[in-house]
Amino acid sequence: MTKPEEKSEQEQNEILQEIIAEESGEIRVLHGFERHLVPIIAVIWSLFQLSVSSWLLLDSIAIRAIHLAFALILLFLNIPFFKKPRSFLKFLSARNHISWNDYACAILGAVSAMYLYVNWESIGNRSGMPSTMDVVFGLILLVLLLEAARRALGPALSVIAIVFSAYAYFGPYMPDILAFRGVSVNRYLSQISLSGEGIYGIPLDVSARVVFLYVLLGALLEKAGAGQFFIDLALCFLGRFKGGPAKAAVLASGFTGMVSGSSIANIVTTGTFTIPLMKKVGYPATKAAAIEVAASTDGQLAPPIMGAAAFIIAEYVNVPYIAVVKAAAIPAFASYVALLYITHIEASKLGLRGLRKEELPNLFTTLKGGLHYLIPIGALLYELIYLRHSPDKSAFNSILWLILVVFAKDMIDGRSKAGSLGESIKKSCATIYEGMASGAKNMVTVAVACAAAGIIVGVVNMGIGGMITQIVEQLSGGNIYLMLLITAIASLLIGMGLPTTATYIVMASLTAPIIVQVGGLNNFIVPLMAAHLFCFYFGILADDTPPVGLASYAAAALARSDPIRTGIQGFMYDIRTSILPFMFIFNSDLILYNINSWPLGIMIFIMACIGTCSFASATQGWFVVKNKWYEMVILLGISLTMFRPELLAGSLSISNKYLAYPIGLVILGGLYLFQKRRLPQTEASA
Repeated sequence: MTKPEEKSEQEQNEILQEIIAEESGEIRVLHGFERHLVPIIAVIWSLFQLSVSSWLLLDSIAIRAIHLAFALILLFLNIPFFKKPRSFLKFLSARNHISWNDYACAILGAVSAMYLYVNWESIGNRSGMPSTMDVVFGLILLVLLLEAARRALGPALSVIAIVFSAYAYFGPYMPDILAFRGVSVNRYLSQISLSGEGIYGIPLDVSARVVFLYVLLGALLEKAGAGQFFIDLALCFLGRFKGGPAKAAVLASGFTGMVSGSSIANIVTTGTFTIPLMKKVGYPATKAAAIEVAASTDGQLAPPIMGAAAFIIAEYVNVPYIAVVKAAAIPAFASYVALLYITHIEASKLGLRGLRKEELPNLFTTLKGGLHYLIPIGALLYELIYLRHSPDKSAFNSILWLILVVFAKDMIDGRSKAGSLGESIKKSCATIYEGMASGAKNMVTVAVACAAAGIIVGVVNMGIGGMITQIVEQLSGGNIYLMLLITAIASLLIGMGLPTTATYIVMASLTAPIIVQVGGLNNFIVPLMAAHLFCFYFGILADDTPPVGLASYAAAALARSDPIRTGIQGFMYDIRTSILPFMFIFNSDLILYNINSWPLGIMIFIMACIGTCSFASATQGWFVVKNKWYEMVILLGISLTMFRPELLAGSLSISNKYLAYPIGLVILGGLYLFQKRRLPQTEASA
């Protein structure tokens, strides 16, 4: 039997292309006029979203309805009923043309999505008493949205939504502990399909107002060539260090993740280049792929442009987006520092070197060729942090800056190569057109996920939320530690079949308020932000959780390694991230809650980095040399001290908890010197 590592390059490329197609939603390879139809609709969607962010004044329901209509049109035109070719009813799996049934679904989906907007006033006047027409279009939208979610995301989200909906109906017939008063069809549709809640709720609103612009910005940057610039820049800075390509992969994935928001897109962008380089300097294929998985997965944590769910957090917690960035900053950067450290550990274990100077791109040439890509990112940071503009306005202005940069660069390049002005303008327009089409296509799954997850949120808001709270409290026995463990495991399990955004919406709706409540019962003040970030983190970590994590399959296809082994190794690397949510629940300093002093914030950040690296050393079994069992215990103790200094300070009766930090540092320094004494012997025996 052929081992996974021995699969032909063609087989691995086919697997990778299949994963990319599913992630982007471009299953079909169209011809004729259909080849232009989908990009044109996508560009029109992008132009619409840019318009409502600037000059076009529409109410919120109109924006959400049109946003969903575009998403449903593109999804049904791009993804057939069956993704794999079938011998029966071949038109349901057509991949080289759009079948009549998908045209019908696209048109009917758009009409049903727009029905609420067109009839908003009359539906409001009927106040929960929908007409027959309301019920018909409400049901059509519900069925088509569930089918769209199945095609785009797999069956998991649709099944969960159906289960919650069934529970809303059959609640009166359930056992006492699960009993619920139930709802009628009219009540259900009024909440789910015919109001500003449910399908048209907060998640879809954030998707339409904010997330689209950031996905569009990322797509435009990628089409303009920023992805390769980030990779080259990372190699310039870190390529010569021990295991340099792996360190560069981490940095490049962090840069790309800030504007990508997709683990798989991040892997495909950076991993295509960094994985072969890691293998070249001696990393085994599985570890090279796993490092890329861990780095790309955490890209959604990296401020200032985090994953789509981060914008929804801002709405749920009712804070400015910059407050989410502030809260996420220390855990995110500490996680990346620890991953850089893990690559160093692996390089030390394997005795690897960095790349030679002649193998690296030239720093001056790299900066000269790509420094302009930092202009729109710099403008975004300036508006978000200094001017405190809204996320959508900041993203819109950043896109304008990027468009100007694209035109300016192409014109300058055209003049230097003696090209005509018309050719330069034509090239710039093509880049922007492709970027807008790509951005809209990338948004389809996000928009559908937000709308479908809104079904679950709507059902929970009918009164089931209180019932779920009681059930989860009983399961956890009112124990905050067990409550967090249940939430983490549930997020990982649900996240195997759902994208991060949908996983976060489902888990945050069900468990975030309970975490705060149970924390209070255990005499812990858990900030609502911490509870939502907890759900967000484990929704992200589900991307590489075996055996499903598609991120692992994408990286394995590039590295020609076993996807399951890659997923397990990537998850082992991501353990250093999974400990952080537990820590900031009990120590809100880590999310800078009520921390407004820069020196104190910097100190907490440095100690968090040391704590995460100590935890990584313990779990990876290596510090200066291979750890003995008691050294792993010491490293775990140091990690706990850095994350929760109040524990050590309390046990030593120290009033100022921050005085525990120096004690932890002294112990770490002593361990370093102790292990260093074994270093010559290790090198001699190697």
